[in-house]
Amino acid sequence: MKIDKSILLSFVLLVVIASLYRIMPGRPYGFAPQIAMALFSGSIVKDKKYAFLLPILSMLFSDIIYEVLFRLNMSTIAGFYGGQLMNYILFAAVTVIGFFIKKQKVLHIAAGSVAGATFYYIASNLMVWIGGGLALNNLPYAKTWDGLMACFYAALPFYQASLYATLFFSTILFGGYFLLTKYALRKHIVA
Repeated sequence: MKIDKSILLSFVLLVVIASLYRIMPGRPYGFAPQIAMALFSGSIVKDKKYAFLLPILSMLFSDIIYEVLFRLNMSTIAGFYGGQLMNYILFAAVTVIGFFIKKQKVLHIAAGSVAGATFYYIASNLMVWIGGGLALNNLPYAKTWDGLMACFYAALPFYQASLYATLFFSTILFGGYFLLTKYALRKHIVA
């Protein structure tokens, strides 16, 4: 398969824009495009081994920017952190959810968006709890049912922002793709 230069440029721009958006100051935590990108990539990219590149490169690029800003004392958020590899694995798993989204079915896209954000919320918070992550009081969550529920409860605002972001960015990505292919194909047919 030959990759068109405009497709490659679009891919690179999407990674850069999503990465820069993720580090934007004042953005609500959890409101980021990476879950939508993983779903979109899983649904749209025909060669599935390349489908994982879009969300992973976006995360890596923004993590590098975070790390540079952190080392320059311009941000309190480190780019490289414990659990980072598991976070990347979770985005790869969300990409797999995208494999089941039919790109022109609004209901599939909406259901996939809810499934992707919900999967990420459950899996990431389960890992925080298992890994001894800290609660709002800077003490580890108790290894009890109540501790697990406290971990999930504390993350509800992030889940809500993530769900809204995933629905919003999925609309932009899938809708933009639909419009682009509809008008690009019409242009090729007319020409």
